[in-house]
Amino acid sequence: MQPVIPQDEFLQRRERVLSRMPSNTVAIVSGHSELTRSNDTEYPFRQNSYFHYLTGFNEPDAVLVLSKIEGQPRTLLFCQNKDPEAEVWHGLRLGFHNAVHALAVDEGRDIDAFEEDISELLNGASSVLVLMGEDSVLEAQVRDAIDFLRANERKGYSAPHRIEDLRPTLDTMRQFKSSQELAVMREAARISSDAFKRIMKFCKPGAMEYQLEAELQHEFAMQGAPAPAYGIICGGGANACILHYTDNRDVLHDGDLVLVDAGAEYQGYAADITRTFPINGRFSEEQAMIYTIVLKAQQAAFEHIKPGGTLKAATEAAAKVINDELTLLEILSGDAEENFANNRWKKFFIHGLGHWLGLDVHDVGRYKSTDGEPLTFQPGMVLTVEPGIYISRESGVDERWRGIGVRIEDDLIVTEDGFENMTQAVPKTIEEIESWMQNK
Repeated sequence: MQPVIPQDEFLQRRERVLSRMPSNTVAIVSGHSELTRSNDTEYPFRQNSYFHYLTGFNEPDAVLVLSKIEGQPRTLLFCQNKDPEAEVWHGLRLGFHNAVHALAVDEGRDIDAFEEDISELLNGASSVLVLMGEDSVLEAQVRDAIDFLRANERKGYSAPHRIEDLRPTLDTMRQFKSSQELAVMREAARISSDAFKRIMKFCKPGAMEYQLEAELQHEFAMQGAPAPAYGIICGGGANACILHYTDNRDVLHDGDLVLVDAGAEYQGYAADITRTFPINGRFSEEQAMIYTIVLKAQQAAFEHIKPGGTLKAATEAAAKVINDELTLLEILSGDAEENFANNRWKKFFIHGLGHWLGLDVHDVGRYKSTDGEPLTFQPGMVLTVEPGIYISRESGVDERWRGIGVRIEDDLIVTEDGFENMTQAVPKTIEEIESWMQNK
């Protein structure tokens, strides 16, 4: 049976937020609305990650209110009412009457009443917590309600004194995954790993980049992940040197590598894998040399993925390998120590080593502690590790290296004694890749 986040966990998350809120505070989190794609069609709906984290509710146009007036915790959900005519066209709605039982909230109300009810909900509060910068419409509604309350203080109303950001509290919570979340993320990684193994078998000279993308999406959907977690990258040849290449329209040529960066979204949680492999199933000498450096850099970074380690130290370890090896190959000229000290390796290792992973592919969470020092890894954190080397056609190095782009990315859970690699099933060494691709 495929894993899901139980409703009890969403309730516990809301209770944790309420427990951290001072008395006479109200927190408001809005869900997303549908977005028009063209004329009268919409993009597939994707819920706001913060709202999903607190409710698990996947309908558009909803607002969660966590209230702690006079120390009494209370949870309200505003959502669309049941509407038989609308549901015939667009699907069933939960309805605010059913929200109390289905979502374990104290009260459900019609979303159409929110703008009118917000003043009542904020009356008597000292502060309001919102996701600052996330929803300008909600922030305007909150400010209008405060203005109304202030203008009517003679009638006994009491307006909040300040608006504060709820994100730091939620970001800290989201940075540490529960056992249920990890189970869901392992499933996202498993589905994604199967998809990568599929495209390695499918890949051949003359195929199109978009055909690899289609094969990935097919495997995602067939295993219960109907959408990718982000725009899929399938870059053949020199396209691999474009970090966010998503056109995926070129032919895959014999003798080139293809870099594929993709991940399924399962139950709202993202996987994020990158593999680079030869289109014809065999690495050339130059390709193998660059690939080996990137793989060695990733292994060096892995040594620091453990409690007490830092992303900064892992990045430096990977960069040192790339710097020294590129100097040996004379892709970087001069002295290795001088090259490293002057960050000359950044010409070819362009991006950061990794990022947090969760409900967002670039998930929330700090990378530095409050004193400005690198944040140390702790069990329950999930991150990617993705070193890369990109030698563009315009790099000016020896012709034999130009147009080679390699990135290798895996998804890791920090454990009590190190890490768990959720995506290790995808072939990664040169021997594994060539063997897997040749045995079709």
